Amino acid sequence: MKAMLLAAGRGERMRPLTDHTPKPLLRVAGQTLIEHHIEALARAGIRELVVNHAHLGAQLIATLGDGSGYGVHIDYSAEPPGALETGGGIFNALPLLGEGPFVVVNADIWTDFDFATLPQQPESLAHLVLVDNPAHHPQGDFALENGRVYADGPARLTFSGIGVYRPALFTGSPPGPFPLAPLLRRAMAAGQVSGERYAGAWFDIGTPERLADVNHVIGEVQSDAPRSGRTPAG
Repeated sequence: MKAMLLAAGRGERMRPLTDHTPKPLLRVAGQTLIEHHIEALARAGIRELVVNHAHLGAQLIATLGDGSGYGVHIDYSAEPPGALETGGGIFNALPLLGEGPFVVVNADIWTDFDFATLPQQPESLAHLVLVDNPAHHPQGDFALENGRVYADGPARLTFSGIGVYRPALFTGSPPGPFPLAPLLRRAMAAGQVSGERYAGAWFDIGTPERLADVNHVIGEVQSDAPRSGRTPAG
């Protein structure tokens, strides 16, 4: 099974930090966000990776290389200035991802999610990991009921940025920039999206303030872990 790390975004809300550093190379507890994910994927036995890039992409390539330093192999999917949005970026990388289901992870989150628990052969076109709604996104994204994900419902959760997709989800998509959400909603309407709720640590690193908050929380947890094993709330 292969995985794609989404790393092409400009990170406008993270400026000025992202004026000279790509968002996935920002650090939590001394480690870059993208290296945290690469190591977690490797632990799960997922060692064939694709990283897309646009803004300051040369820095990503210089930092990660071919992935051998992490026990993985990395292919790069270059995008034009301005990037291709999530859907367009994945579609552009499909030749590198192969014909089977693949994992996609937003590189601008921090989580302790165990990627080994993801289904390698989901019955549906997509399988999404959802989390409880954070304070900055109280309305949520999708509803989860009996293992199926729906566009609407009484109890909405937030999409974590972690999913498993079949290439067929992108059938008929045109080259160029386009968002992922409309494809997911179309598949949901057809009953073709499964999902799960993850209750462990998850943070959306969307602003400099949130990055500082996550560093504070993770730093506390790491210093306290040998005594109490505390886990941060998502």
